[in-house]
Amino acid sequence: MTSRSSADLDRIWQALVTLVMDSRGDWRRNVSEATGLPFSRVRALRRIAKGPTTLRALAEEMSCDAPAATVAVNDLEKRGFVTRHPDADDRRVKIVTLTPEGKQAMKAVRHVADHAPGVLAALSARDVAELTRILEPLTRSRR
Repeated sequence: MTSRSSADLDRIWQALVTLVMDSRGDWRRNVSEATGLPFSRVRALRRIAKGPTTLRALAEEMSCDAPAATVAVNDLEKRGFVTRHPDADDRRVKIVTLTPEGKQAMKAVRHVADHAPGVLAALSARDVAELTRILEPLTRSRR
């Protein structure tokens, strides 16, 4: 078995990030068109769709500060996609929940095609099988 260095893992990670980030522009634009929302709001909505959440938890999950999460929620609330209500155990904490309109927006997001980037089509069937073998346990551990 060959050893792997931190630098090797960093290079692999950067290649994966670049592939994903450079390939998402069309999908992001299509999602924004389907929902009528800027993609930053779609990011927030997708996280809220997982279940009621606090503003603090939303900010952490979005890797932003609390004021930025509040601005996003204010906008989504104004548009009718979310509601905010006090937590039953701590009235200082606000719980954010999807409205029926928010659920419809998420349905629209799920219907936007999210195809693999064309570069993956250049892989052989053997390479696809190997990549699947490698990625499957990694993605399973994140669920």
